[in-house]
Amino acid sequence: MNLYKKLLLAQTPIALALAIVGIFSVVAISYLGSHSQGIMKDNYRSVLAAQRMKEAIERMDSAALFMVAGQQQKGVEQGEKYRPVFDAELKVQEGNITERGEKEFTMGLRTAWTDYQLKFDRLQKSPTTNDMRTLYFAELEAAFYKVKSAADEILAINQDAMLHKSDAVRRTAERMNATTITVVLIAFILGLVVSTFLTRRMLQPVSALNEATRKIGEGNFDTRAHVRGNDELAQLARDFNSMAARLAEYRKSSLGELLQAHLSMQAAIDSLPDPVIIFGTMGELQNTNLAAQTLLGLSAGEGKREPLKALASAVSSVIERMRSHVLSGKGVFHPRGFEDAVQLPTLLGDRQFLPRATPVYETQGVIVGATVILQDVTRLRRLEELKNDVVATVAHEFRTPLTSLRMAVHLCTEQVVGPLTEKQAELLNTAREDCDRLQAMVDDLLDLSRIESGKTELYPLPTPVSALIERAIEEHKAEADSKGLHLIADAHADTTVLADHERIAQVFANFIANAIRYTPHDGTIKLGAEVKNGSVRFTVSDSGKGIAKEYQARLFEKFFRVPDNEQKGTGLGLYIAREIIRAHSGDIGVESEAGAGCAFWFTLPTTAKGA
Repeated sequence: MNLYKKLLLAQTPIALALAIVGIFSVVAISYLGSHSQGIMKDNYRSVLAAQRMKEAIERMDSAALFMVAGQQQKGVEQGEKYRPVFDAELKVQEGNITERGEKEFTMGLRTAWTDYQLKFDRLQKSPTTNDMRTLYFAELEAAFYKVKSAADEILAINQDAMLHKSDAVRRTAERMNATTITVVLIAFILGLVVSTFLTRRMLQPVSALNEATRKIGEGNFDTRAHVRGNDELAQLARDFNSMAARLAEYRKSSLGELLQAHLSMQAAIDSLPDPVIIFGTMGELQNTNLAAQTLLGLSAGEGKREPLKALASAVSSVIERMRSHVLSGKGVFHPRGFEDAVQLPTLLGDRQFLPRATPVYETQGVIVGATVILQDVTRLRRLEELKNDVVATVAHEFRTPLTSLRMAVHLCTEQVVGPLTEKQAELLNTAREDCDRLQAMVDDLLDLSRIESGKTELYPLPTPVSALIERAIEEHKAEADSKGLHLIADAHADTTVLADHERIAQVFANFIANAIRYTPHDGTIKLGAEVKNGSVRFTVSDSGKGIAKEYQARLFEKFFRVPDNEQKGTGLGLYIAREIIRAHSGDIGVESEAGAGCAFWFTLPTTAKGA
């Protein structure tokens, strides 16, 4: 049996376990679905018929009152309109009797309805208004309440039945959940145990090869891997033993050892798909890989003294900057992200590269060279741009239906289109909150799209620091008070800064909203400002639970959210705030300790007058 069949056999128990779980799940879902459909099938039509009959009999009663009030024609027309409606729904009810006692109440309803019609006809034929009034209050009104009461009984029977059946389905679902979990656990454990046993047996030759490889790596070239059989692993073991024998012979020559080390190093860097360029301490070119030769036309065999002279100016300037950074003792150069990518002309066309550079050390820690790597991110940049275009398009298309939805919900909650019950108002208020949250997410996505496409425009104006602080407090004071928080100002900067009012208000809104969200009741949120080194440092500090240090470095990354965070969001607010502050030529950061609150800060340049 070859290795493929053995691996397939090892996975068979897990496949069988998955099949069993899948079949059981389908059966359970079908069973629950049939029970749920029974509720709708048996009772819902009767509930609907009873409600419609109640509405029809009320309209009939209104018609009678119209005739009593002297509006004979209007009463007759309304009676003729709603009498067939009641008859039709009563026939539906008579054909949908499913509960105990429902038949008797339906028969009673039929009798009461027949009686009501006779009295209604008598009322309609009465010669004078006084006769109509006497007949209505003496007989027809009582008949109306009798019909309505019978319809109420039918409605109550079916509603109670729906409730009981719903509870039964819920209990059945709980039992099915417990049974499903048990079946899944049993199938998983059995499949895992059997697969583990078979896999371990098949991997024994791999362990033997691994042990032999480790010993050869330690320099013992007399080691051999002993594997029986005729599968691929056995053949690999035989090839491995042949290789070990040749290595043992080759190791006897020091020249062979040196040559092997050089070939291994060259093969390693040639296998990299990105251009790799190695410089000496004097800036001379020492080595390149195949990617550097193919894409940049750079070869270590020519032009070692002026290796970058033959390259395009854009390519040579980037490589020279990386080389100078490392050889001047500044250490490793890491790009911050795609914003550091550069577009360079290559032999295969224009490509996007992320430059990286690391020093080469000798055994005593002295720098003896520099390695420059140009990571080709052309495909990744295109995917990033495509993703941003998709996000922007989807967010833009969401705005119109979302605005209509928010307006509709708002009109309903304000009872413009009619009164609401308490439960309806509660549901609509929840829907309005969710719409507002979705609108905030769409706005964040649109801001993200504008930032990454470079279309964000700023209109900085000289603005007093106190005005920015006061506006931020005014906009969030009500929300802080509603949660029992103290929102105060502690500014010590009587100067002006260059700021786009709306964008800086957006940064403050993000910081303050986070502080309100994570600060406990009766906590304090403080907005501060002070002048430092020709700029003003604004802070928003709180007395909340703080942020663990291992997450602080990533807070301003796109889509990052602190793990185990109960609050949900897009993870874009702090990223957008960072980009806004960077566009103002400022800096941004956070200072926090877990359990001791946190302070988000950003800086803005002062105006010449304020400085």
